[in-house]
Amino acid sequence: MAEVKIEKTFEESLVELEGIVKELEAGNVDLDKAIEKYSEAMKLAKTCSDKLNNATEKVNQILKENGTLEDFEIEE
Repeated sequence: MAEVKIEKTFEESLVELEGIVKELEAGNVDLDKAIEKYSEAMKLAKTCSDKLNNATEKVNQILKENGTLEDFEIEE
């Protein structure tokens, strides 16, 4: 059976990232495990960053009356 990969939400990724950071900061992890944890933390950080950038782009657009998206600009 093919494994279905379910993408984590931003919040789930952030909670997991925080848990890894706390675990590494505690210093109770052997070197090999710490390297694995660090690698996973970097992947989670990139995922969170990508999601934040995507959200920022969406927030910077507004929905026009005809239903299309356009860049938001402040008129002075």
